[in-house]
Amino acid sequence: MTPPTTDILPRVGICGMSIEASTYCPHVSGEDSFTVRRGDDLLAYYDFLDPGQPLRESARWVPLVHARSLPGGPVDPDFFDAIKDETVRRLRDTTLDGLYFDIHGAMNVIGRQDAEGDLAAAVRAAVGPDVLISASMDLHGNVSRRLVENVDFLTCYRMAPHEDAFLTKRRAVFKLLSRLGTKAHPGPGRAHKAWLPVPVLLPGEKTSTRLDPARSIYNELYWVEVQPGVIDASIWVGYAWGDEPRNMTVVEVEGDDPAACQRLAEMVAHKWWDARCDFCFVAPTGDLGQCVDAALASPVRPFFISDSGDNPTAGGAGDVTWALHRLVADHRLTGVTAPNTIVASIFDAAAVAACREAGVGSPVSLDAGANIDNLHAGPVRLTGVVEHLTDGDDTSGPVAVVRIGGIRAIITTRRKPYHTLSDFEAAGLDPRAADIVVNKIGYLEPELFDMAADWLLALTPGGVDQDLLRLNPQAITRPMFPWDENMPDPDLTAVLL
Repeated sequence: MTPPTTDILPRVGICGMSIEASTYCPHVSGEDSFTVRRGDDLLAYYDFLDPGQPLRESARWVPLVHARSLPGGPVDPDFFDAIKDETVRRLRDTTLDGLYFDIHGAMNVIGRQDAEGDLAAAVRAAVGPDVLISASMDLHGNVSRRLVENVDFLTCYRMAPHEDAFLTKRRAVFKLLSRLGTKAHPGPGRAHKAWLPVPVLLPGEKTSTRLDPARSIYNELYWVEVQPGVIDASIWVGYAWGDEPRNMTVVEVEGDDPAACQRLAEMVAHKWWDARCDFCFVAPTGDLGQCVDAALASPVRPFFISDSGDNPTAGGAGDVTWALHRLVADHRLTGVTAPNTIVASIFDAAAVAACREAGVGSPVSLDAGANIDNLHAGPVRLTGVVEHLTDGDDTSGPVAVVRIGGIRAIITTRRKPYHTLSDFEAAGLDPRAADIVVNKIGYLEPELFDMAADWLLALTPGGVDQDLLRLNPQAITRPMFPWDENMPDPDLTAVLL
């Protein structure tokens, strides 16, 4: 985008709240779970708004407040209200032409429904009807009618894993500025939105854009968005571990030709519905025992196993011990000639402190985990030797590694996903040199995917259980695939807003 030549630039605010929160997870996401950014700190979060970048020079930026958290359990309603109230207060104290609304879409708040719709309605009431609002979202978010009615533009990631996260945020800002123009040269303003819920709710591990049918259908969005009268097109898979009526797939196409938007939204929605039975897990699956058997029998290394039910980046607590109980009880993994097996990870500040008191090389026998999510198993007894102690990083806090035979169990002070080589290196470990890596993750993030010689997805229990039929949702809209596998074809007529 070429910066406008006029110095009469639009005033554009930034605000939002972002978390993926499982209603099946006992963790409570409160103030200590969130990073809250304001002012220059918030503006600096977006590299495409660095000084000298075209988008930075195309508006007068008013960064207000944004709260972001690692996925987890439902949000403390008092904290949600505090961020919402601060957002509304700051919006009322400034004058804006446009607003960039940075949200995830899968925020669940204890005792509430449709948190993003509630926040969007409050934001709209604060800025009034004339300010253009552009939202960016995760494709695992949910798009209620209330949300659509209170923002002017929406867009979401088109890749899972989310390698296009900041490209999507940039697209939302670019679209907003393009439609705003400047005071001297106004842009075209609002667009029509064709919104179409599809009663399908699947986990991200079955809808990864690495594989068809998701890959092919998402790729069609690039064709849709360049059709005459269209400016953007999105598919939200929805958040499978949120038990609310809004949780389902949504297709939305927006532009200046309402008939084209409606026709194309319905075309994409039919493709998704027709493919509903074709979505499959991104890796071969099995129970934990089957996955360990396969890893031990495999000649290739490193062999990754996803402990998928407690994935902290999908909303798991991160301290479910169900898998680790079984791993340390498996003599094939704890014997003298056992393979080098990294288990990432369990978080327990007291267990880390006990390891630090004992010191590297010291024997320990301690309990770890299940302080938050003890629905599936209690604390696991780790009897072994402290192999590593590190300061970790800002996300993990101090880290201890306890060796139990061939198992290196990573214990962190805070909830911590292990997605990159540097995450493991901060714990003093190199997964490339391991035989087996058991990780609390779903689909492998790009660096681990490239590293893995082979990989299986273990269908383990936890707050983000991949076996959706084991869940017992009470509030989702029914009928809904896959719970109602033989449901009749739905009415896939888009609503024009």
